[in-house]
Amino acid sequence: MTTALGAEEYRALLSTALPEATDADTLLPNLHTLFTPDSHRAALYVDSTVVRGGRGVGKTFWYHSLLNDTLREVAAEEYGIERLRRLTVSPGYGAAVEPDLYPGKGVLRQLVEEDVRPYDLWYAVLLSALGQSELHALPEWRDRVAWVRANPGAAERTVRQADQEAQQYGTTHLIIFDALEHLHRIRAQADRLVGGILELALAMRLGTRNIRCKVFIRPDMFDGALLHFPDASKLTANAASLTWSNANLYGLLFHYMGNHDGEYAAPFRRLTGDWQTDAYGRRHIPPALLRGDEQSQAEQFARIAGPYMGANYRKGNTYTWLPNHLMDGVEQVSPRSFLSALNKAVAETRGTYAGHEYALHHEGIRRGVQTASGTRVQEVDEDMPWVRLAVDPLAGGQVPIEQNTVMELWGEARLTDALRKEAERYEVGSDEDPDVRTGPRYPNSPDRLIEELIVLGVMRRRHDGRLDLPDVYRIAFNIGRKGGVPRVSSG
Repeated sequence: MTTALGAEEYRALLSTALPEATDADTLLPNLHTLFTPDSHRAALYVDSTVVRGGRGVGKTFWYHSLLNDTLREVAAEEYGIERLRRLTVSPGYGAAVEPDLYPGKGVLRQLVEEDVRPYDLWYAVLLSALGQSELHALPEWRDRVAWVRANPGAAERTVRQADQEAQQYGTTHLIIFDALEHLHRIRAQADRLVGGILELALAMRLGTRNIRCKVFIRPDMFDGALLHFPDASKLTANAASLTWSNANLYGLLFHYMGNHDGEYAAPFRRLTGDWQTDAYGRRHIPPALLRGDEQSQAEQFARIAGPYMGANYRKGNTYTWLPNHLMDGVEQVSPRSFLSALNKAVAETRGTYAGHEYALHHEGIRRGVQTASGTRVQEVDEDMPWVRLAVDPLAGGQVPIEQNTVMELWGEARLTDALRKEAERYEVGSDEDPDVRTGPRYPNSPDRLIEELIVLGVMRRRHDGRLDLPDVYRIAFNIGRKGGVPRVSSG
């Protein structure tokens, strides 16, 4: 008979199995961390050109996984996508410094200043990936772009030859793009560069059979890209999104726990069903028990955290409470926030509630949500510093809030002037804070600014028209809600 794990044993397993760093650029995917939620299958189709997703939902994770032959093979097996086995994958852009494969931020800034046409730039990247020999003899991207403009016939012949050779061998060239928020610090220029990538991607999709691009992109950047070219709407028609259901999030948690090699992982696997080990040594989570059946998942999580967020059901169910309070304004939860909250919950329980009957104390889970909120707001600050300028005037107040009240607070804070000054700091040629990347599209229009915050998931509009902030942003922005998770104390 299998013996149940105790609170401290579960706590020890969580402490060692959960990743310490949940940033995809610092924690590269491997065979044990590769998790394949059903909702991501469409994003891995070779013909899915655009893959939309907010920060922390898996764009960079899949970008790196597609570049890895073994992980791509595993994804092909688990998703049943045979075409993934017959790919030649090249990076078209990413966070890593790869000056021979694509231009970095400094070179991009220079090319933009020289008014290079974005399509020509990315065409040069594509041709380099396809092995155009004359381009490889030119180390500078300025010269490669000039070659593309001067040699349209040779460029087209390179594409045709690569397409025909791929057809002959039954393969596909896939050029993948990620980290597009790093392209340029001025939003209008970033939009132009993204528009060039998408124009090239559509041209390959319509003009070739075996050359494809896959563009991992934030929804707001895709919506704002300058798609002023024929048939641009076709990119929207086949776009995929990286979303996470509650079952996916808890499946990821149990996947980490079951694929750990520590002392308590094996007992956990025996307790939770028939885990199968594949040829790569990956342990497969029992699909009916821990991956798709929310009732079974809730029962298992109750063994770890108890059934309720307090004394009884009136305090909330632990299984639904955690993702509900990490959900953004477009009802999405990032696995990065989810895992961050759980990490903090473990540490808080171990440090303050070590004698608790469950591995996670409900106050530890609340503290985990507070920590995840702080992390999420920090990420927004890094990507879009203007968001804090817009939300800070609401600090100390409560939501829901009337839109007119928001307008009044923005007026008192002279938000339009602040946004204009922020934009002026990052004009082309400025060396200040070169990593700052994107600003609002309509800084002079409060109505449009609110809609942009809603699209980003920072705000949401209630049925009665009032504006709200989800907890994952509200808490760290120091905005209250009656009966909600408390704000983080400044003390």
